[in-house]
Amino acid sequence: MNSFDRQWQRWFPEDRDEKSVPPAKLGRTATRVFLALAGVLILFIVINIAKGLYTEWLWFNSLGYGSVYATILKTKVLVFFSAAIIFGILFLGNLVLATRLAPESRANIWPWAIVRRLQQVSKLSIIVGTALLSLIFGLVAQGNWEVVLRFFNGQPFGIADPVFHREIGFYVFSLPFLHLLQGWLMGALIITLLGSAGVYLLSYTVQRLRFDLARPVLAHIGGLVMAILGLFAWGYWLGIWELVFSQRGVIFGASYADMHAKLPAQWILLAVVVICMGLVLVSVLRRKFRWALYGIGGWIVVAIIAGAIFPAVVQRFQVLPNEQARERPYIEYNIQFTREAFALNRIEEQPFPAEETPSPEDIVQNELTINNIRLWDPRPLKDTYTQLQSFRPYYDFNDVDIDRYVIDGEYRQVMLSARELSAEKLPVLAQTWVNRKLVYTHGYGITLSPVNEVSAEGLPVLLVKDIPPIGVFDIEQPQIYYGEKTNDYVIIKTDTKELDYATRDEIVEGEYQGKGGVSLGSFIRRLVYAWQLGDFNILISGELTPESRVLYYRNIRERVNHLAPFLKLDSDPYLVVIEGRLFWIQDAYTTTDRYPYSQPLGGINYIRNSVKAVIDAYNGSVTFYVTDPEDALIRTYQAIFPKLFVPAEQMPESLRAHLRYPEDMFKIQASVYQTYHMRDAGDFYKKEDPWAVPRELYFGSEQAMEPYYIIMRLPDEEKEEFLLMLPFTPVGKNVTISWLAARSDGESYGKLLVYLFPKGQTVLGPSQIENRIGQDTVITEQLALWGRGGSRVIRGNLLLIPLGRSILYVEPVFLQAEAGGLPQLKRVIVAAGEQIAMEPTLKESIAAIFGAEVPPTEPMVTLPTPPEPEEAVAADIANLIEEAQQHYNQAQQYLKAGDWAGYGKELGALEMVLDQLAELAAEE
Repeated sequence: MNSFDRQWQRWFPEDRDEKSVPPAKLGRTATRVFLALAGVLILFIVINIAKGLYTEWLWFNSLGYGSVYATILKTKVLVFFSAAIIFGILFLGNLVLATRLAPESRANIWPWAIVRRLQQVSKLSIIVGTALLSLIFGLVAQGNWEVVLRFFNGQPFGIADPVFHREIGFYVFSLPFLHLLQGWLMGALIITLLGSAGVYLLSYTVQRLRFDLARPVLAHIGGLVMAILGLFAWGYWLGIWELVFSQRGVIFGASYADMHAKLPAQWILLAVVVICMGLVLVSVLRRKFRWALYGIGGWIVVAIIAGAIFPAVVQRFQVLPNEQARERPYIEYNIQFTREAFALNRIEEQPFPAEETPSPEDIVQNELTINNIRLWDPRPLKDTYTQLQSFRPYYDFNDVDIDRYVIDGEYRQVMLSARELSAEKLPVLAQTWVNRKLVYTHGYGITLSPVNEVSAEGLPVLLVKDIPPIGVFDIEQPQIYYGEKTNDYVIIKTDTKELDYATRDEIVEGEYQGKGGVSLGSFIRRLVYAWQLGDFNILISGELTPESRVLYYRNIRERVNHLAPFLKLDSDPYLVVIEGRLFWIQDAYTTTDRYPYSQPLGGINYIRNSVKAVIDAYNGSVTFYVTDPEDALIRTYQAIFPKLFVPAEQMPESLRAHLRYPEDMFKIQASVYQTYHMRDAGDFYKKEDPWAVPRELYFGSEQAMEPYYIIMRLPDEEKEEFLLMLPFTPVGKNVTISWLAARSDGESYGKLLVYLFPKGQTVLGPSQIENRIGQDTVITEQLALWGRGGSRVIRGNLLLIPLGRSILYVEPVFLQAEAGGLPQLKRVIVAAGEQIAMEPTLKESIAAIFGAEVPPTEPMVTLPTPPEPEEAVAADIANLIEEAQQHYNQAQQYLKAGDWAGYGKELGALEMVLDQLAELAAEE
């Protein structure tokens, strides 16, 4: 025995003879330690998963939606174990078959002894490897639980695609599931093939240095290869239906080249793969690999020629020279299905005369519209609310919502915002666990003001204000436990009193009386939630009682999304006051990117606002109202979760009165409609009349106009209503050519109207009005004067207001001290036709244009009556200069003291003095 053999026997003592010897004690200890650690890790994972499932069940059940979670959980578990078991049987069964078919190696010389050692890998290792792979494939399948549920519960759309004549539901529900199944099986078989080939590689081919595989081994490998090829053939078949999502042509969807080149290529490739399967079978029977290699090589060549080159040639030489004629039917399909998918086919087109200026009769007849023109912009109004109505640093206003209410018998548009709690703004010394989780638990009340009323100081007139709230509404339950800024959990009903509300003068304590939250009454629940929420204090705190409850997922968007993760949510939930209580309305959408021939936008090519989720700001209860029962997607989800949704008919009328057309939906529709208002294929191909969203000057920078809510009377309608609207201009031009409106009131909710201006008539657009405002010397001089006086001039949103047979433009002007302060609404600019006016109030600006006598709404400064100009013009000028200096000095004192009301009043007086000086100078 040479030295190498002796060393080898020291490494592998069991190779000294054919009899195996027990492993060393050290090896046994290491194995036991490894198994123990693995067992602890598995136990920890299992307990952690169980903890998550338990807390989720408690949360869903607390909202009355335990059945929803049960459906999701059962589907996930069923899909996971089905996929994991199928993969485990497939993979392990093939490995076992491979080990039985592979011959044993009896070589004891170098290096074959290493091969033999590898053949003797522990069965436990194979089982662990199979378990890990099964876990991975099970999780992959489980992650697609929604695809599985939609496949088994899919509802018809009632329309077929125009080229293959398959129901749309096939593309939305069935095709994704078939792709999932094909991809999962492909991955499983490839891994199985690699594992089996690895066994054969170690057990058979390497030791013989040649590929003289036995026929059973060839049959095994060949069978797996044929199964994989069969899945490739299935993939080509599925690819045929994917042509309706092609982006090859001038439009989205199957084009001329797709139908006349790519479609035949798919069938050819499918046939080639089937032939390859036959060649693999022949190779197995004859034990000659070259036939299989020839087939695979031919497949690659055909894939390049038929799958890529041939469609490109057809596109270049047949389509491009005659593109409009070749693609015309497919363009028509694209127009039809895009308009259907984005509900643009519901838009009713009407003419609008767009006369140069409104008539005095239009002004009189549309008084309610004029009285509800929004002068306050959300951004400066939010700052004003924050400074006037926060009272404490930890109260905050997240954003300002727009809605309408009947106030004192009058239909009025208002702006409101919730006074929410921002615990992160507590003083540093107050940032304790007790304060953040037990004391500061909720916001309190709202602030509400009309969109058009301004006080003498240039501030909003508050109809609901202060803490406790006072005003036109009696808010009986002002506490806000669920909102847009409530991102942390809190615990209520503890031995520590909650802060109910705080004013500048007092702090009032209280206790939660609602039904929301999950009970922490037992030690197990406290332990579980301490782990789930990552907070050990929940377990050890002595402040908790058997009645304590934990409130979490309090952010309304997060809350709705957790309950219904398959819905897309609007970016702006809004608050409403109903019978003294506060509710949030969250618009939710059903969307897909699988609608044939529909042009995608932002990753989707179908959308419906099918759900209105209503959240109680105090209890946290969530109700999902179905507002578009014709939508196939929402009907599918209703079939999956029958107890989650309720019909819109069950919505209280008081709540229905505050439904509004969602802004995100409107933006998407308006964006698509800019191109798809063209319904003639020829015009569409030539891009004869594309539209664009106008530009406006806002806060000193140019931006695209945003849709805005307005109360107005539509042409040929009897009364005013709440609308969402947006004007359009031609691409590359600044004139206005149309405006789109979405109705929100009563039975008209959801109806879309577009009013088209006469072709060949020039109607000034928003950017042209902005330019004219900038060119008006009176306006620019006044704005410049304010700017030189140490104030920041803010020009708000420019609004296009249809009045009668014409339009009116309105833009508010705000003034804010550079050092910070309250934004004050100082002027309102009105433009009608060629006329522009800027006055302290909207009515005065309208009067300046139309000649009506409107009494001033701001206090006037009384000036001394000057003597006769011929006798003492110089004295008058001197007196006015002295008075102007006094007003300026007084304004500076108010500015330093932070008295913005006094500062604004003195600036107004200074302005009037300067106007008189200008008149005297002109007369002289």
